Amino acid sequence: MTRTVMALWVGSVAVVVGLVAVIGSVGRAVPAEPIPVTPAGSPGTGPVVAFYGDSYTLGTGASSPEHRWSTLLSIEHGWTEVNPSVNGLGFVNHRADVSEDLVDQVIAARPDIVIVTMGLNDNFSMPARADRIRSAITADFTRISEALPVARVIVVEPFWYTDDRPGSVQQIIEWVSAGAAAIDADYIPGASHWLDGHPEWKARDGLHPNDEGYRVLADRMDEALRSLGI
Repeated sequence: MTRTVMALWVGSVAVVVGLVAVIGSVGRAVPAEPIPVTPAGSPGTGPVVAFYGDSYTLGTGASSPEHRWSTLLSIEHGWTEVNPSVNGLGFVNHRADVSEDLVDQVIAARPDIVIVTMGLNDNFSMPARADRIRSAITADFTRISEALPVARVIVVEPFWYTDDRPGSVQQIIEWVSAGAAAIDADYIPGASHWLDGHPEWKARDGLHPNDEGYRVLADRMDEALRSLGI
């Protein structure tokens, strides 16, 4: 399958130190130096794997896209990677800012496997948009399941970027988990804690993983996927 080249939108936002200040003032987490716009993934001879995610799946903070966890796994497994992930995107947050909806892009790729890693950025709209976030999770998962009935859908617990966390993180995790169960998708728990206690795994912006951090995410994800038989 020919890999699809997708436009990656990168914005900028002021980052305020301190979790409370971040939640109150930041709509998305973006890098100090955005990674360059590149083809959306890596070609392979194995299954087509589509990734639906935000900056942590786009690879923001990595020295190059080849070091993001999705591409590391795709190369190691021989997958054809389709990765239209976008900085700052959530189930609700910044959806109107993307010219082509990511769910549509994932469906258009006709993947064998879909890996969903969304939810981090929606915390910045809690609790004001709680009902919309919960509804959007259901709507996105239902669209993917109905449009790709043969694809294996794997939903990952939303990533998080600090050891401290507001209560909204657990709330969104529960909604994502319930949404996965509703469409009989596989679910990988624990991902919000995978970088806990290791500031050395963060890029200079203090928000995103660096190359070492993405290697850790790749290893943890690979372990979880292997437990699912992938």
